[in-house]
Amino acid sequence: MPTLLPTGRFFDVVSVDQRLGMEMFDRLQRSGMPFGPTVTDRKAQRVGFFLSSQSRETFMHYLGRETTTPPPYRYLDQGSAVVVPGPIPLFDDRYQWLRAPTRRPEANPLRPVALATALVASAELLARIDRFDEQYPTPYAAVAVLPEDTDH
Repeated sequence: MPTLLPTGRFFDVVSVDQRLGMEMFDRLQRSGMPFGPTVTDRKAQRVGFFLSSQSRETFMHYLGRETTTPPPYRYLDQGSAVVVPGPIPLFDDRYQWLRAPTRRPEANPLRPVALATALVASAELLARIDRFDEQYPTPYAAVAVLPEDTDH
């Protein structure tokens, strides 16, 4: 069974929408940047990135260095909670680990820095992709708007 865990004492969580979260996860993993456990809630379409507790100030500082208009996110610390998968999650469970915690979690002061950087970079990439789709519709979209030939 999934478990509700309080945030703020042992860990904090940065939660983002699923599209942004999956891009961040992929970017962090491919780049080798430090990041910790990552969970997804398939029904709510959210991804949560775990940080050491009391990382809010560092995360906010580096987020502010990356952009003056951060993408939407939720920072869960004291007074919040997060649902994590049970010990033996099934492939179709609502809550799933994208990256499960290790037995001995490693504290890394660069995790909030990497997460802030990946958040902004991933949001910018997705915004550019969305603009591209608007400016240069796919051939299939262009075909769909062509007038039909009525001389059969």
